[in-house]
Amino acid sequence: MALALTGVQAHAQMDWSQVAQRWADEALRSSGLAETSPLRLEVTVGSLDPHLRLAPCARAEPYLPTGGRLWGRTRLGLRCAEGATRWNVFLPVTVKAYGPAWVLAGNVASGAVLTAADAVQAEVDWAASHSPVLADPALWVGQVAAQPLQAGQALRQSMVKAPQLFTHGAQVRVQAQGPGFAITAAGQAMSAGAVGQTVRVRMTNGRIIQGIVLDDGTISAQL
Repeated sequence: MALALTGVQAHAQMDWSQVAQRWADEALRSSGLAETSPLRLEVTVGSLDPHLRLAPCARAEPYLPTGGRLWGRTRLGLRCAEGATRWNVFLPVTVKAYGPAWVLAGNVASGAVLTAADAVQAEVDWAASHSPVLADPALWVGQVAAQPLQAGQALRQSMVKAPQLFTHGAQVRVQAQGPGFAITAAGQAMSAGAVGQTVRVRMTNGRIIQGIVLDDGTISAQL
């Protein structure tokens, strides 16, 4: 997120956490996220170490460190721009983003195929994890649990994977295309495969090719 660094006028005894809080609130408002998504945003700036003694500063600038993002647990920088002694400190920040999601109604074993009955809709903090929330049931119904899942968890991208369509050594159909030709032939999968995965296949003539697994288990390859 690109954010302008706006100077904040302050006296030496200013509560710098309040300065950073106002800056963070404004940064979220100016980002437009609240207006373009169903999320309800909350940002909380933590306090500096009470043992830290900062030199007097007439103007301090809050900023988002390079690579930083106002999402989940992060931090804001605060640097003295006008003072006899320049300093630079960091404050902890927590951004919560409440919105609709699908929450598991019960435990799900690893490898189990998820159905629409496995989850109910509820409001959760999307920013509680770096893994994106699967807000659309089409993204998780029919997918396989990538790990043991617990009741009450919001379904996220890292929690599911595409179902395995064939195993290592299985006979598969290959649709191969090249300049001016297209053929369909049989081959042997050199690994298990799921939709969207790239796999290697040994053809009947011994040649090994690579292709992408389609919905029906066919391998699409470019030669």
